[in-house]
Amino acid sequence: MTQTIPSGMKTAVSTSLPQQQTVEKAVAQVGIGLHSGVETQVRIQPAAAHTGRVFVRTDLPDAPVIPARIEAVRQTMLSTELAVGDATVRTVEHLLAAMAGLGIDNARIEVDGPEMPLLDGSAQVWVEALQAAGCQVQSGDRPVITVSEPIWVRDQDAFVVAMPAPAARFTYGIDFDLPAIGNQWYSWSPDTQSFVDEVAPARTFGLAHQIEYLRQQGLIKGGSLENALVCDREGWVNPPLRFENEPARHKLLDLIGDLSLLGALPTAHVVAYKASHALHTQLAKALSQATAVI
Repeated sequence: MTQTIPSGMKTAVSTSLPQQQTVEKAVAQVGIGLHSGVETQVRIQPAAAHTGRVFVRTDLPDAPVIPARIEAVRQTMLSTELAVGDATVRTVEHLLAAMAGLGIDNARIEVDGPEMPLLDGSAQVWVEALQAAGCQVQSGDRPVITVSEPIWVRDQDAFVVAMPAPAARFTYGIDFDLPAIGNQWYSWSPDTQSFVDEVAPARTFGLAHQIEYLRQQGLIKGGSLENALVCDREGWVNPPLRFENEPARHKLLDLIGDLSLLGALPTAHVVAYKASHALHTQLAKALSQATAVI
């Protein structure tokens, strides 16, 4: 059973500090979706201040717009899916993490299918494409979300908590019964550490003994040794790793992408342990519901 524990439910938004940004020019990528196995084409275009990041399903009638907002979350089974009506877009977290890490607040993300490309399994390819496109500073201020009392969600021993802090910090712990992974932690501060170098390259990972079951459930149809790390009892099937604790860093990458659905990353110390997209988005919803504009 999942529990949400707001302590005081006191969160505030200040609208004064950094200015919003969008991409300077359009950028495109093509690739296979992790779960669908379907190739999709993505075109990211500039958007006006206060537009936010929005997905546009160009393959559907009237090209429905799906906002990258916590209210649009439809499901969180091994990825985050957003939806408006019958229009959905899945596995959005890596691109959203790249945009949050680079400070891109507004973008029109056109995609001609139901799932974003996995690319190399990390956010690195997205980051490189967005850096090549450049960033344009806009006139609108970026909202700043601050937390004055702890807010947390948990499911048995897994949890995510947002605690008051003078600057943003994100810490992630994982614990797997496989010697090559084991217990790992990673902590990242956007004010002092590079997202591009320290977080973006971390790739998604899977456990060899779960692959067949997941495929029978209609999942990870597009997964391969080229876009995901795979671990078994003997070790990593497709080394080398980019970081000794690459799995923990990738989970933190997912957390950044999911929390970006608030519209801005919170100025808080967010600590996650053995969590999931479900818990990430539950915390984002709790923060959203506790927010007041001052």
